[in-house]
Amino acid sequence: MAYRLARSGQRILIGSRTAEHGEAAAADIAARRGVVADVVSGGTNAAVCAAADVVIVAVPWEGHAATLTDLASLLAGRIVVDCVNPIAFDGDGPLALAVPEGSAAQQAAALVPGARVCAAFHHVSAALMLDPDVDRIEQDVLVLGDDRSAVDAVRALAERIDGVRGVFAGRLRNAHQVEALTANLIAINKRYRVHAGLRITDL
Repeated sequence: MAYRLARSGQRILIGSRTAEHGEAAAADIAARRGVVADVVSGGTNAAVCAAADVVIVAVPWEGHAATLTDLASLLAGRIVVDCVNPIAFDGDGPLALAVPEGSAAQQAAALVPGARVCAAFHHVSAALMLDPDVDRIEQDVLVLGDDRSAVDAVRALAERIDGVRGVFAGRLRNAHQVEALTANLIAINKRYRVHAGLRITDL
């Protein structure tokens, strides 16, 4: 996502647990083909959250709650986009995990009650997004949330990626099935050796 948004000229701040890791990740994105100059920088998670208007939470499920708890005071009032998929893998392949709050996005809303939480970006292929030869991502991003102005801002952000449409897909209480669908897409991708995504018809 950082690469695709940076290609569009969107200012991107990449956070990590240490400033060095955040700066290294930013340098990697900035050096990729098509990235607009001087739009990517990095630092600690705390520094990035303090400076950003929209914060995209893209961490492993295992670190989701701890990360949000640590940053809760800095996220109040901000649009927080949760794209974390609570899934695991066993001998039979990917499976969706049960989350006590209902979904990762609802867990985020519970842990950061002052934030304007949306769920989005669960199904767009990382391989496609990172491929510099792919000019357009012909997929839809489902955006869920209870704050319609925040949802509209996230939809507009998604549409900065060429070919992507941001589609309102309901309130945050419906995020579970959107997150869980990622397990199905992984199974499809593995079986058919593709980078499947979603496109909503008749829209």
